[in-house]
Amino acid sequence: MSKIERNPLENIQNGMSRRDALKLMGLSPIAAGVLASSTTTTKASASDAKGKIVIVGGGAGGIMAMARLRSALSNPDITIIAPNEVHIYQPGQVFVAAGEYAPEDIIGSNLDFIPDDVKWIKDEVASFEPDNNTLTTRKGEVVKYDFLVVATGLVYHYEKIEGLTVDMIGKNGISSVYLNNAEKGTADGGPITWKWFNDVKEAAKKGKPRVICTQPATPIKCGGAPQKILYLADDYLKQAKLTADFIFAMNGDKLFGVPAVNETLTKVVQPRYGNITNKFKHNLVAIDGEKKIATFETKKLTQGAYDEDLEEYEMIEEVVRVPLEYDFIHIVPPMSAPDAVKNSPLGWQKGTASGWLEVDQETLQHTRYPNVFGIGDVCGIPLGKTGGSARHHGPIMVTNLIAQMEKKALTEKFDGYTVCPLKTQYGKIILAEFNYLGAAPSFPLNVGEERWIWWAFDLYMLKPMYWHLMMRGLM
Repeated sequence: MSKIERNPLENIQNGMSRRDALKLMGLSPIAAGVLASSTTTTKASASDAKGKIVIVGGGAGGIMAMARLRSALSNPDITIIAPNEVHIYQPGQVFVAAGEYAPEDIIGSNLDFIPDDVKWIKDEVASFEPDNNTLTTRKGEVVKYDFLVVATGLVYHYEKIEGLTVDMIGKNGISSVYLNNAEKGTADGGPITWKWFNDVKEAAKKGKPRVICTQPATPIKCGGAPQKILYLADDYLKQAKLTADFIFAMNGDKLFGVPAVNETLTKVVQPRYGNITNKFKHNLVAIDGEKKIATFETKKLTQGAYDEDLEEYEMIEEVVRVPLEYDFIHIVPPMSAPDAVKNSPLGWQKGTASGWLEVDQETLQHTRYPNVFGIGDVCGIPLGKTGGSARHHGPIMVTNLIAQMEKKALTEKFDGYTVCPLKTQYGKIILAEFNYLGAAPSFPLNVGEERWIWWAFDLYMLKPMYWHLMMRGLM
């Protein structure tokens, strides 16, 4: 199915559309050079620190870490362990789902990023032994390191939803934009969801289908993605003068954690559609694909015995299951760190971050193994499971790692920066930027406001910046 055709955004000077102008800027090597000029590290200023560095992971975090370390060290000794030659531009999955990118638009190659002077072990890590500064790959190779960078990303657990298997996605009204397999070179979630958009549209021509979009109880990659699918699917129908009954079911109790963004979503975006019902504190736990019934768990308070001393009734919390029929459902699976991290001494051993990589939320250094650092989604910190966060992790983590190699104090601190380009309709995005303290816009603009410029930036500029600057450690 080809990409959808849309009218250009309103014209600017000389008749060039905003869309074409931003596209030109995004592809311009001059623009790329200007952006990169202040961030490139020269070998003259590189550190002479020595040590064998092993990076685990070949996604955005691992590739950025490798590129920056190569530039920051005069004589780098770097090994990267990653099975995937294919590199997927994962933020682009939503644009594929919305018909704005073709599937091949988000596929690249790690062969373009990993140079010959970096040893590349095309395998996965099966276990970590940080007390011995070693790890073992899936094929049984034992690898020793002086310093370790964990950039494994996270894994999707479709199987934890009772009755759901991966091969059900794309059938019986079930979709999931997250579905991909970089090792096999596939990013199926985008095209499956684009077909799902059009299947919903065809059904809406005959009636008013019920569409459920879910968000799980676990931390997830790009926390705004479930709502992006919700609003874009609804807007896709609206443009065709069609409608459906949408349900957004999430484990939380509000649409977004940043107050200004939450206010816009609740008072502007959802009322604009007028057909969305929110089911807060509803976590998808089971699905019957044949009968098209999704079952959610929620908590119910019931009145217990009267307490004479407190002069009030005891309230008993009960977990109940709520079945909901649907015609179409978009599923965001539960997510976790990979088993190799989760089952090793490297993971948090208890608490809400249990199983995620145990690093200090500011320095990104492991709290018990000082020669281990983290970058990207695997980090068990309060915020930061986005590509934008990983980009901010990169220079902080590398500077602190080199300080550790040089036996100096770690001075760089990650402030929790996270960015979510929340697509609220075709042509409009809320650029939700925030950190540990709250809203943190890069520009003096209201963080909760929908703007066309963020759509143009995300659609046309961010992808070339990702391939040509971010993945080469230049920004």
